[in-house]
Amino acid sequence: MADEIVLLSGWPSMFGMRVRVALAEKGLKYEYREEDLRNKSPLLLNMNPVHKKIPVLIHNGKPISESMIIVEYIDGVWNHKSPLLPTDPYQRAQARFWADYVDKKLYDIGKKIIWSTKEEDHETGKKEFIECLKLLERELGDNPYFGGENFGFVDVSLVTFSCWFHTYESYGNFSIETECPKLIAWAKRCLEKESVSSSLADPHKIHDYASGVRKRLGIE
Repeated sequence: MADEIVLLSGWPSMFGMRVRVALAEKGLKYEYREEDLRNKSPLLLNMNPVHKKIPVLIHNGKPISESMIIVEYIDGVWNHKSPLLPTDPYQRAQARFWADYVDKKLYDIGKKIIWSTKEEDHETGKKEFIECLKLLERELGDNPYFGGENFGFVDVSLVTFSCWFHTYESYGNFSIETECPKLIAWAKRCLEKESVSSSLADPHKIHDYASGVRKRLGIE
Protein backbone atom coordinates (compact mmCIF):
# COMPACT_ATOMS: atom_id res chain seq x y z
CA MET A 1 0.00 0.00 0.00
CA ALA A 2 1.42 3.37 -1.03
CA ASP A 3 1.95 6.09 1.54
CA GLU A 4 -0.67 8.83 1.52
CA ILE A 5 1.11 12.15 1.97
CA VAL A 6 -0.67 15.51 2.15
CA LEU A 7 0.99 18.88 2.74
CA LEU A 8 -1.01 21.83 4.06
CA SER A 9 0.84 25.06 3.42
CA GLY A 10 0.83 28.49 1.80
CA TRP A 11 2.86 29.26 -1.31
CA PRO A 12 4.86 32.23 0.16
CA SER A 13 5.77 30.37 3.37
CA MET A 14 9.49 29.68 3.70
CA PHE A 15 8.53 27.11 6.33
CA GLY A 16 6.26 25.23 3.95
CA MET A 17 8.95 25.39 1.27
CA ARG A 18 11.30 23.54 3.62
CA VAL A 19 8.94 20.58 3.63
CA ARG A 20 8.60 20.70 -0.15
CA VAL A 21 12.41 20.63 -0.53
CA ALA A 22 12.70 17.64 1.83
CA LEU A 23 9.94 15.74 0.03
CA ALA A 24 11.60 16.48 -3.31
CA GLU A 25 14.99 15.33 -2.00
CA LYS A 26 13.40 11.99 -1.14
CA GLY A 27 11.58 11.78 -4.47
CA LEU A 28 8.18 11.51 -2.79
CA LYS A 29 4.84 12.22 -4.43
CA TYR A 30 2.28 14.06 -2.34
CA GLU A 31 -0.91 16.06 -2.45
CA TYR A 32 -0.48 19.78 -1.90
CA ARG A 33 -3.31 21.82 -0.40
CA GLU A 34 -3.01 25.60 -0.38
CA GLU A 35 -4.23 27.24 2.84
CA ASP A 36 -5.77 30.70 3.12
CA LEU A 37 -4.44 31.88 6.48
CA ARG A 38 -7.21 34.48 6.76
CA ASN A 39 -9.76 31.69 6.40
CA LYS A 40 -8.13 28.53 7.73
CA SER A 41 -9.64 25.27 6.60
CA PRO A 42 -11.35 22.88 9.05
CA LEU A 43 -8.72 20.31 8.06
CA LEU A 44 -5.86 22.58 9.17
CA LEU A 45 -7.59 23.45 12.44
CA ASN A 46 -8.26 19.77 13.06
CA MET A 47 -4.76 18.61 12.16
CA ASN A 48 -2.93 21.36 14.09
CA PRO A 49 -5.32 22.31 16.90
CA VAL A 50 -2.54 23.63 19.17
CA HIS A 51 -0.86 26.26 16.96
CA LYS A 52 -3.31 26.32 14.03
CA LYS A 53 -0.38 27.10 11.72
CA ILE A 54 1.14 25.84 8.50
CA PRO A 55 2.88 23.73 7.43
CA VAL A 56 1.31 20.45 8.42
CA LEU A 57 2.30 17.12 6.89
CA ILE A 58 -0.35 14.43 7.01
CA HIS A 59 1.14 10.96 6.59
CA ASN A 60 -1.40 8.18 6.33
CA GLY A 61 -3.87 10.30 8.29
CA LYS A 62 -1.44 11.31 11.05
CA PRO A 63 -0.40 14.99 11.32
CA ILE A 64 3.10 16.32 11.97
CA SER A 65 3.58 20.04 12.64
CA GLU A 66 6.47 22.54 12.75
CA SER A 67 8.63 22.65 9.63
CA MET A 68 11.97 21.31 10.86
CA ILE A 69 10.26 18.61 12.93
CA ILE A 70 8.51 17.61 9.71
CA VAL A 71 11.82 17.65 7.79
CA GLU A 72 13.43 15.41 10.42
CA TYR A 73 10.40 13.10 10.30
CA ILE A 74 10.67 12.83 6.52
CA ASP A 75 14.38 12.09 6.81
CA GLY A 76 13.73 9.37 9.38
CA VAL A 77 10.83 7.63 7.65
CA TRP A 78 12.20 7.74 4.11
CA ASN A 79 15.86 7.08 4.85
CA HIS A 80 16.52 5.18 1.63
CA LYS A 81 18.09 8.16 -0.15
CA SER A 82 19.44 11.70 0.27
CA PRO A 83 20.06 11.70 4.06
CA LEU A 84 19.59 15.19 5.49
CA LEU A 85 20.89 14.67 9.03
CA PRO A 86 24.38 13.26 9.71
CA THR A 87 24.72 9.85 11.35
CA ASP A 88 27.34 11.10 13.83
CA PRO A 89 25.58 12.22 17.07
CA TYR A 90 27.74 15.34 17.50
CA GLN A 91 27.24 16.44 13.91
CA ARG A 92 23.50 15.80 14.24
CA ALA A 93 23.43 17.99 17.35
CA GLN A 94 25.30 20.76 15.53
CA ALA A 95 22.91 20.59 12.57
CA ARG A 96 19.92 20.87 14.90
CA PHE A 97 21.59 23.79 16.71
CA TRP A 98 22.07 25.84 13.55
CA ALA A 99 18.61 25.02 12.18
CA ASP A 100 17.21 26.15 15.53
CA TYR A 101 19.28 29.34 15.28
CA VAL A 102 17.75 30.10 11.88
CA ASP A 103 14.27 29.47 13.31
CA LYS A 104 14.74 31.64 16.38
CA LYS A 105 16.59 34.53 14.77
CA LEU A 106 16.15 35.08 11.06
CA TYR A 107 12.37 35.14 10.65
CA ASP A 108 11.64 37.47 13.58
CA ILE A 109 14.46 39.84 12.66
CA GLY A 110 13.34 39.87 9.03
CA LYS A 111 9.82 40.89 10.11
CA LYS A 112 11.23 44.18 11.42
CA ILE A 113 12.59 44.99 7.97
CA ILE A 114 9.41 44.26 6.04
CA TRP A 115 6.54 44.93 8.41
CA SER A 116 7.72 47.51 10.96
CA THR A 117 6.32 51.04 10.78
CA LYS A 118 8.95 52.41 13.18
CA GLU A 119 12.16 53.66 11.58
CA GLU A 120 14.19 52.68 14.66
CA ASP A 121 12.92 49.07 14.53
CA HIS A 122 13.51 49.03 10.79
CA GLU A 123 17.17 50.07 11.10
CA THR A 124 17.79 47.77 14.06
CA GLY A 125 16.26 44.89 12.13
CA LYS A 126 18.47 45.53 9.12
CA LYS A 127 21.62 45.59 11.29
CA GLU A 128 20.66 42.43 13.17
CA PHE A 129 19.66 40.64 9.96
CA ILE A 130 23.04 41.29 8.33
CA GLU A 131 24.87 40.22 11.52
CA CYS A 132 22.83 37.01 11.60
CA LEU A 133 23.65 36.21 7.96
CA LYS A 134 27.34 36.95 8.50
CA LEU A 135 27.43 34.54 11.42
CA LEU A 136 25.81 31.86 9.26
CA GLU A 137 28.30 32.63 6.49
CA ARG A 138 31.19 32.06 8.92
CA GLU A 139 29.66 28.73 9.93
CA LEU A 140 29.42 27.75 6.26
CA GLY A 141 33.09 28.60 5.76
CA ASP A 142 34.53 27.31 2.50
CA ASN A 143 32.23 24.29 2.39
CA PRO A 144 29.83 23.90 -0.54
CA TYR A 145 26.99 23.22 1.91
CA PHE A 146 26.38 23.55 5.64
CA GLY A 147 26.46 19.78 5.74
CA GLY A 148 29.97 19.79 4.24
CA GLU A 149 30.09 18.19 0.81
CA ASN A 150 26.43 17.21 0.91
CA PHE A 151 23.21 19.21 0.97
CA GLY A 152 21.60 18.67 4.36
CA PHE A 153 19.44 19.71 7.30
CA VAL A 154 20.78 23.24 7.85
CA ASP A 155 20.71 23.93 4.12
CA VAL A 156 17.02 23.03 4.04
CA SER A 157 16.31 25.29 7.02
CA LEU A 158 17.99 28.35 5.46
CA VAL A 159 17.72 28.07 1.69
CA THR A 160 13.99 28.79 1.61
CA PHE A 161 14.69 32.26 3.04
CA SER A 162 16.71 33.02 -0.10
CA CYS A 163 13.58 33.64 -2.19
CA TRP A 164 12.70 36.36 0.33
CA PHE A 165 16.16 37.99 0.08
CA HIS A 166 15.02 40.31 -2.73
CA THR A 167 12.17 41.56 -0.54
CA TYR A 168 14.42 42.07 2.50
CA GLU A 169 16.89 43.98 0.32
CA SER A 170 14.18 46.08 -1.28
CA TYR A 171 12.64 47.27 1.98
CA GLY A 172 15.93 47.32 3.90
CA ASN A 173 17.89 49.11 1.19
CA PHE A 174 20.95 46.86 1.37
CA SER A 175 22.65 44.15 -0.67
CA ILE A 176 23.08 40.70 0.82
CA GLU A 177 25.56 39.78 -1.91
CA THR A 178 27.74 42.77 -0.94
CA GLU A 179 27.56 41.87 2.75
CA CYS A 180 27.69 38.07 2.45
CA PRO A 181 29.04 37.00 -0.97
CA LYS A 182 29.79 33.40 0.11
CA LEU A 183 26.26 32.97 1.39
CA ILE A 184 24.79 34.14 -1.91
CA ALA A 185 27.13 31.78 -3.78
CA TRP A 186 25.85 28.98 -1.51
CA ALA A 187 22.22 29.93 -2.26
CA LYS A 188 22.91 29.87 -6.01
CA ARG A 189 24.59 26.48 -5.62
CA CYS A 190 21.53 25.15 -3.79
CA LEU A 191 19.26 26.47 -6.56
CA GLU A 192 21.11 24.28 -9.03
CA LYS A 193 19.41 21.34 -7.30
CA GLU A 194 16.05 20.44 -8.80
CA SER A 195 14.65 19.74 -5.34
CA VAL A 196 15.31 23.36 -4.38
CA SER A 197 14.53 25.23 -7.61
CA SER A 198 11.20 23.41 -8.00
CA SER A 199 10.17 24.11 -4.38
CA LEU A 200 11.01 27.78 -3.90
CA ALA A 201 8.67 30.60 -4.86
CA ASP A 202 9.67 33.25 -7.39
CA PRO A 203 11.41 36.15 -5.54
CA HIS A 204 9.48 38.80 -7.50
CA LYS A 205 6.15 37.14 -6.67
CA ILE A 206 7.22 37.13 -3.02
CA HIS A 207 7.92 40.87 -3.26
CA ASP A 208 4.51 41.48 -4.84
CA TYR A 209 2.88 39.43 -2.08
CA ALA A 210 4.70 41.39 0.65
CA SER A 211 3.76 44.67 -1.01
CA GLY A 212 0.11 43.62 -1.07
CA VAL A 213 0.18 42.72 2.62
CA ARG A 214 1.89 46.01 3.48
CA LYS A 215 -0.83 47.93 1.64
CA ARG A 216 -3.52 45.97 3.42
CA LEU A 217 -1.88 46.80 6.76
CA GLY A 218 -1.53 50.46 5.82
CA ILE A 219 2.27 50.38 5.85
CA GLU A 220 2.57 51.58 2.23
